[in-house]
Amino acid sequence: MKKIISVFMVAVCLMMAAPAQAQLHFGVKGGLNLSKVSFSKSDLKGDNKTGWFIGPMAEFTLPIIGIGADVAALYSQTELAAKGYSTDAKLKTIEIPVNLKWSFGLGSMLGAYIAAGPQFGFNIGNKKGFMNYDLKKNNTSFNVGAGVKLIRHLQLGLNYNFALGHTATLYADSNIILDGKPLTQDVKIKNNTWQVSLAYLF
Repeated sequence: MKKIISVFMVAVCLMMAAPAQAQLHFGVKGGLNLSKVSFSKSDLKGDNKTGWFIGPMAEFTLPIIGIGADVAALYSQTELAAKGYSTDAKLKTIEIPVNLKWSFGLGSMLGAYIAAGPQFGFNIGNKKGFMNYDLKKNNTSFNVGAGVKLIRHLQLGLNYNFALGHTATLYADSNIILDGKPLTQDVKIKNNTWQVSLAYLF
């Protein structure tokens, strides 16, 4: 997976060095998160939680072939939760997605795109959550998504973001009872998220 991320980063750098006729646009992006965690070696089940994100973005496109990239710096807020347990701590991060993007026209005022690429997250909120877990300071995930472009400025997208590593660790604790038994080994937690986004490019 590290090789895949390296290829994406090299491709983005090459496109940034492309001819002057390439198009560069800046804008604002926001939307909703629908997250669900998964647990290793545990009877815990993840619970769906909603959140939101917002921040600036930039899109770079080679107009003839429609290949380009977009990058953003998004403040994101969601919640990690297991069924039957609650937490006061929300997962607050700065997310930096770097996506390769292929755009194609469906008319003078309508287009579509598909996108994929790595996302780098940095935890800026609480490090503790329900029961006895610690959140990682940073994490890497991967985006796959598609969307439509409207009136040359608006973009409506649907994206799936899946974790490449664990988001948090639930530490062994004899006071935590799962399925009638104490938790005797650490459990890794992954957070995967569906995202619905709306962007406006100037």
